[in-house]
Amino acid sequence: MSPPEPTLELAGVTKRYTADDGDVLAVDGVDLVAGDGEFVSLIGPSGCGKSTLFNIVAGLDDATGGRVLINGEALGDRLGASAYMPQHDALLDWRRVVDNIALSLELQGVRRREARRRALPLLERFGLAEFARAWPWQLSGGMRQRVAFLRTVIAGHSLLLLDEPFGALDGITRADLQQWLGGVWSEVGSTVVLVTHDINEAVVLSDRIYVMSPRPGRITAIIDVDLPRPRNVALQERDAFVAVEQRLRRELQSAMSSWGEFSQNGG
Repeated sequence: MSPPEPTLELAGVTKRYTADDGDVLAVDGVDLVAGDGEFVSLIGPSGCGKSTLFNIVAGLDDATGGRVLINGEALGDRLGASAYMPQHDALLDWRRVVDNIALSLELQGVRRREARRRALPLLERFGLAEFARAWPWQLSGGMRQRVAFLRTVIAGHSLLLLDEPFGALDGITRADLQQWLGGVWSEVGSTVVLVTHDINEAVVLSDRIYVMSPRPGRITAIIDVDLPRPRNVALQERDAFVAVEQRLRRELQSAMSSWGEFSQNGG
């Protein structure tokens, strides 16, 4: 079976910042491919450049070198070519849940009444219909993230960028949302690229995981996750799942060790 056509392709992407005390190399020569309908994760230590890459893909920043292709095109202006869900839900407290979700369509020029009409079936489809008229301040952290994700989905982009969306949640809520997200993604069919620090989360959700070194961020390993879905608790207790987690943990430790040697040698 041939691999899916790439929705996102990074080729040799590098980012260098100029600071008062000299240039800072944030990411260095990153190659990454996320095919049509795939779920791909980026994992690495804090400060390794994961969010920098996301800003470049989303068009919020420009690369110093390399190429970014979305659906095969090297766009001069990537703003609006993907949907970006940041770490914080950024819900507007003065808009009800349905209107927060509809906001993505309104920003594309859709009239508010029509945007709300399109948002309501999405709420029903994914189990949030009873919260349509709620205010964000009435929701738990997990519910707020569900709403934020549906706001991202309704924009209709083929590429979704999720920047540690569950990082601030407790372990039980996070595990519940991982299962929910896996189900939503399987129905929506978009390509998803997720930034995470969490080994279990990466394995639960991903088709492929890219491991990054500390700054300057480089890809040090690529792990294909050939496990059946849904990846529920029962699957996570099986040897095959644990083996992928252990390999990912080893690769992260190896990346940290290699970076230490690189730093000591003046890299």
